[in-house]
Amino acid sequence: MASAIFDRAPNLGILLRYVCGKYLEGKADEIKEYNIAVEAFGRPPDFDKRRDSIVRVEAHRLRKRLQQYYEQEDGARHELRIEIPSGSYVPVFVANAPRVEAAMETWPAPLPAPVLVPLERVTARPRWRLVWLWVTAVAMALVAGAVYFPRHGEARAGRVAAPAVAASASVLHPAAVSDDAVRIMAGTTVRNYTDALGAVWSGDRNFTGGAARTVPFRAIARTKDGTMFLKYREGDFQYDIPLKPGVYEMRLFFAETAYGEGNVDGGGETSRLFDVVVNGRPVLEFFDVISDAAGYNTADVKVFKDIEPAADGSLHLQFISRKAFAFVNAIEIVPGERGRLRPIRMLARESGYTDTLGRVWAPDAYSAGGRIVLRQQEVALTPDPGIYQSERYGNFSYAIPVAAGSYSAILHFAESWHGPGRPDGGGVGSRLFDVYCNRVPLLRDFDIFAEAKGGYRALERRFTGLKPNAQGKLELAFVPTRNYACVNAIEVLDEGR
Repeated sequence: MASAIFDRAPNLGILLRYVCGKYLEGKADEIKEYNIAVEAFGRPPDFDKRRDSIVRVEAHRLRKRLQQYYEQEDGARHELRIEIPSGSYVPVFVANAPRVEAAMETWPAPLPAPVLVPLERVTARPRWRLVWLWVTAVAMALVAGAVYFPRHGEARAGRVAAPAVAASASVLHPAAVSDDAVRIMAGTTVRNYTDALGAVWSGDRNFTGGAARTVPFRAIARTKDGTMFLKYREGDFQYDIPLKPGVYEMRLFFAETAYGEGNVDGGGETSRLFDVVVNGRPVLEFFDVISDAAGYNTADVKVFKDIEPAADGSLHLQFISRKAFAFVNAIEIVPGERGRLRPIRMLARESGYTDTLGRVWAPDAYSAGGRIVLRQQEVALTPDPGIYQSERYGNFSYAIPVAAGSYSAILHFAESWHGPGRPDGGGVGSRLFDVYCNRVPLLRDFDIFAEAKGGYRALERRFTGLKPNAQGKLELAFVPTRNYACVNAIEVLDEGR
């Protein structure tokens, strides 16, 4: 993505990131012309491929650009190359012939070159070198999220890959894009990274002590941008961040990638404990990321409101090791409102949305389980049918991080599958499910069709007085009773008490 071939072709970058991202998520079956048009290129839900050929045209251009790239010196050095076969949009990973012979030296039996290397086959025999070659080739091509690979290594300055536009940390909370906001990706050398909502992140800065660390690629749960959790600052260190006078919200991002079953250092809970101190006041003591996130290799966000700079005009953040080294993956500080958090609004879809009132809705985040699906028919009884264009369905949950306080949650639903004229027919009683907040029931045997009095009709349910659990999260669980649970969008509003 950093090469001159793609520099002036943003649509090709969007397409390449989308199809490879879906493949890496194990969702190759979703790489279809309609999904690419709507999810990647922002076409409306009524997209008709007979009238709009954007996907076919851009795919044709992408195939030519990829071929050109791998014919150049930089691309020719890759052990693997990415191809989009004609008649398909699903990527395949092909060994470059000059590299295959060396890579096969340790293989149990010789193979002809070039060799198609499907994901299932590579992961089935992790001792083969192509496991690492495949991961490296895909990661460098995607530049997905916050991991950027310098062309000749991080030790050589000034050769950092160009930033991509993708869903990153600030998308998890749709804070306004502001010159007064501070967003730092710890342990990275990237200069500027713009996320899907236009918020700009910098590389590591304003720190004293500690060391930058990187871990090999692996899946990170409860985030759409797991790569941002693969770099971090570790040790006993401090950030001194200049801020204008005022009140701010702060989010600290963590994922334990060193300790835990299968990770390099093994162990689990209590393997790493540390404190975080803000302007001399402890805000986290003996903090255990694995326990707080309910898992290793899992994104964990800690939220703090009413943050202000110290008398010297800086916010002083100390990370103090208790057992093993303290660490942090990213820091976000945005202008806030005294006594309450900004509203959190999320859609069960891959892209953001601005409603008729000008409110920004972030893409799906904090989720585990279930899957997202697009719905084509417009929903009635709402000025914003775009909120209901997709849904998450299945047996799933959201762990939404918030600061201490009391909150309202507004859940948005529309029955877009069951009912007269649908493939499964049915209607009242076709879909029943429960909703819990921190294990307390909010809805029992909830029937969207019955409550909305029909299909394709917007329905909201509001709940007040919700308190975060001990880990600072509102954990919303959607549990099926008959067929699948589903939700279209979620709002969380601070009640200011």
